[in-house]
Amino acid sequence: MPTLTTDSVPQITPPADQRGLVCRQCGCRHFRVIYTRPAWGGRLVRRRECRHCGRRMTTWEKSGSPT
Repeated sequence: MPTLTTDSVPQITPPADQRGLVCRQCGCRHFRVIYTRPAWGGRLVRRRECRHCGRRMTTWEKSGSPT
């Protein structure tokens, strides 16, 4: 039976210019933060609005740990 190694599995990472949020309605990448609130587990909940079409979305983010 053949063995799979991690070298044979391609890593899928988008190019640096294609990362981040994209509005599903208009394709815009520019958002404004409506509000931010702390959530359980040290996370942040941010409500964002597309600057072009006004569509709103919620993002859940992990806050960075201070070193």
